[in-house]
Amino acid sequence: MIDNKLKKLILKEANDRCKGTLVSTLDINFTDVGETFLVAEMQVTPNLHQPAGVLHGGATAALAETVGSSAAAIFSKKENQMLRGVELSINHVRGISEGTVIAKAEPIHMGRTMQLWKISIKNKEGKDISFAKLTTLTINK
Repeated sequence: MIDNKLKKLILKEANDRCKGTLVSTLDINFTDVGETFLVAEMQVTPNLHQPAGVLHGGATAALAETVGSSAAAIFSKKENQMLRGVELSINHVRGISEGTVIAKAEPIHMGRTMQLWKISIKNKEGKDISFAKLTTLTINK
């Protein structure tokens, strides 16, 4: 179990690392971390809508890749190596036009060079919005 002090430190570092990037443009915020998971939230506003008035799938995909890649970086703990997302697949099962979406990344496979992550995206009521799978690759710096 991660104690509260370490949890706060991990979340602060993850949020600080994203300042001035697409992550901050989309207003994605890391909100929880555990032994094997990372959670991020994103507010659904008209700026993130597709023309039909619901959350754009690309914004949802960016949220999924953000939380999955960040989880891989946090949990890999490999010195002199870096991680890169190499494949993202996502299925959208429900539209949302306002509120908050919550993405939770959990490992499927944590190999030495390749990692697979499942990312579930839900609304505040716990209803499924999207599901994603992210493959990350560990390479030498």
